[in-house]
Amino acid sequence: MKQDVFLPEDYRPAEDEPFMNERQMEYFRRKLLNWKAELLDESRDTIEGLQENTRNIPDVADRASEETDRALELRTRDRQRKLVAKIDAAIRRIDEGEYGYCDVTGEPISLKRLDARPIATMSLEAQERHERREKVHRDD
Repeated sequence: MKQDVFLPEDYRPAEDEPFMNERQMEYFRRKLLNWKAELLDESRDTIEGLQENTRNIPDVADRASEETDRALELRTRDRQRKLVAKIDAAIRRIDEGEYGYCDVTGEPISLKRLDARPIATMSLEAQERHERREKVHRDD
């Protein structure tokens, strides 16, 4: 069983400590778990709201407006569902000791990037190259 890592409330990963040490791993694990919990709470609220707001609206324009709102809400929740899967994958990488390293180059991903986007799997440079290639090969 994994031993609990002490992490002060104000802890922030720093460049002057060993990369992906236990404290950094625990910091990102907690960050990811909190983010996932927020997304799941929002999802539950949406489901409850959709169930409560099922009503017959006689005005066609009002009904169309409500359907548009529902569709937008469901599309947002679908994107968040995909995000939860990426969060789970990042937590799995932490558990396997692979978190924080670029899938393309194997180099460490900057702590600033991971703090801003904890599900990142590529360094900023590799991500930019990927997006440039994607833009060139896109079939518009």
